Order: sequence, then structure tokens, then C-alpha cells
Amino acid sequence: MPESHLDPWGTSDVKDYDRLYEEFGISPMTEELSKGLERNRYVRRKLIFGHRDIQRVLDAAASNMPYAVMSGIKPTGPFHLGSKVTAEQIVFFQSLSGSATAFYSIADIEAYCDNGMSLDESGGVAIVNVADILALGLDPRRAVIYKQSESLAVQDLAFIFSRSVTFNTLKAIYGQREIGLYLSAFIQAGDILLPETKLFGGPKPVLVPVGADQDPHIRLTRDIAQKHQLDFRFEPPSSIYHKLLRSLKGDDKMSKRDPLSMLTLSDTPEEAKRKVMAAFTGGRSTVEEQRRLGANPNICPVYDLYLYHFTEDDSVVRTVHDECVSGARLCGECKLQALEYVNSFLAAHQEKRAKMMGLAAELLSKSKGLVGEKPL
Repeated sequence: MPESHLDPWGTSDVKDYDRLYEEFGISPMTEELSKGLERNRYVRRKLIFGHRDIQRVLDAAASNMPYAVMSGIKPTGPFHLGSKVTAEQIVFFQSLSGSATAFYSIADIEAYCDNGMSLDESGGVAIVNVADILALGLDPRRAVIYKQSESLAVQDLAFIFSRSVTFNTLKAIYGQREIGLYLSAFIQAGDILLPETKLFGGPKPVLVPVGADQDPHIRLTRDIAQKHQLDFRFEPPSSIYHKLLRSLKGDDKMSKRDPLSMLTLSDTPEEAKRKVMAAFTGGRSTVEEQRRLGANPNICPVYDLYLYHFTEDDSVVRTVHDECVSGARLCGECKLQALEYVNSFLAAHQEKRAKMMGLAAELLSKSKGLVGEKPL
């Protein structure tokens, strides 16, 4: 069986998530670790499949000790459902303890290096992105939200870290890349380890929720943390991994590079309808065949809308799955039901987001003051 391919900047191919335990040293998310996290539907439905050192974060939360949950967004377009998965994990793990601080990086440097997007253009997108995560429940009173381009601390960390990593190591982790992407990887390492600097109280557990495709960044950062024990006393960051959300076309993951492959949190009802009704399914060629043989929800992005996103009711997900497999459910009616959930969520979310736009702009205007000091 071929090895899994994890590419944080492009297309990743994960056929068997269990192989990631062996290939990359990710640990499985066990039943014991999942206890107490059941209100997180991604944990409950086993969509979070693995972790690195999550116990340290759970122990900190249980004892009300300081910890951070850290992630970010590349501001190249509206939130899509993949962005929403990560954002909801930040919100959830921030909510576990009053001693938790969320760090949210606006990866405008990476957007420039990977997508050629100007800082001015990405700055406008970033306001909407931040309003999205606020509307999803992030508590701004315990959050540090900043732009990479305005963060002297993160940029200094990236420069410091570059001294401890060879070019051959970068090639082994990421393959042959433009130098700008390698540099953005150091910036991301700076983002992840920023909460452990003296600016924010020194070493502490840091949890990074990511899709499986982002594990190369986690491995690089954990290696860097180990190499900077003397000057920073970093704890290697912890991470949790969710399964990649396939595109509406049924292949790869949802990507901003292909608008028709994804639902976004900015879609109108008409746009959502067009995308959902045109989506790939796990159905059969004919109604008669599907009634007789059933369909396959395990390859169906429409089923994923229920499983990942738009209902907290596990019985609804089970019913959709069982009716699909038995042939009692046809794809057209399933899409229409999913669309009702989608549009109900989008209407409520967009109303909340509109109310958060002013706060989002205000938070980003304070970015430089939050992370503009030296990290050493």
C-alpha cells in the first residue's frame, strides 16, 4: 500500500487514517481520552482521529492551569466548511477552562507567499474571517488575534528558528518548494510557539487543532521546540487531527482554490442550493438499483454535511446513514433535506457575523500592539 501524502499547501491523499499512526507517529484518539469531551461532536463521531500529547492540555484544563489553543486562517477568501471545523475546535477547547487563551493568527504572509495575495487585499478578507470565528463562539476577552505581517515577535522567532533547521530537513518534510514557502513554515512555527514566550507568561501547554494535511508543520515545530530548550524552555506543542472534509465533487479536500468544491459561510441560499444539488453522491446509477442495493454514505459529501456540520442530533445522522445504506433514501431527497439544514445555519450565522464585523475590525487594529515586542 502506498504511503499517505500530506501536503499543507496543496492536495493531500489519505486513504487510511490508521496508517498515519505508523507513518508519522500520530497517536489514536482513544475512548479514555474522549471522556469528558462528548459535547464536541467531532470527538463524539470520531472525526477527530488522532493527537500528539493532548493529555497535557486536558490535565491543564482539569486543574485550571494556563494553556493555549492556537490556530489561524489564511485570508484568501471566505470561510469554507473546512475552515469552520478548525474554528469550532478553537472555540471548544477555549471553553473548557477559564484559564485557556485562544491565539488566532491571520496568515497574511503565507497568503502572499502561497497565493500572491497583497497584504491590503488580505486585510479586508481577514476582518470577515475574524467575524466568522467570533460568530462561531470565540470569546474575544480570552483571545489574541493578530496578523503575521504585523507581528515582530513571530517574525523574530522565525529568524531564530531558521538557525536550527537544515535545508535537507525542510526538503524531507515538505519536498522541493519555493524558498518563500519554507520561510512561511518558520513563521507558522513562530505562531505556534508564540504563546510560550515571555510576552504571554512563558512555557505552557499549547494545543493546535489541524486537519491531517497540516501535520508537517506540527512535526517541524515540535522539533524546533526541542532544539530551543535552553533559550526558551518550550514545551513541544500538542495537536489534534480531524479527518479531511472531501470536496462537494467527492475528491480531495474542500479548497478555496476551487469555489464549486466547497460551501462557504458567505454563500447565499441560491449559491448553496446550486452547490448542494450538483454535489457528488454515493448513490447508484438508477433509482431501482439504489432501492435494491442501497448507496454508500462513506464516499458521499452530502452525508458529510450531516456528519460534520449541520446537526448536533446523532440520531439524525444515524437515520440518514441507515436509510442510505438500506436503499430507503434517495439522493435527491437527501440533498433537499441537507439543504434545509445548510440554509438554516447560514442564515443564523450570517446574522451573527454582521453584528461582529465592528469588533473584528477593532481587534485586528490592535494586532501590532499585542505582538509587536521582542520575544526574548
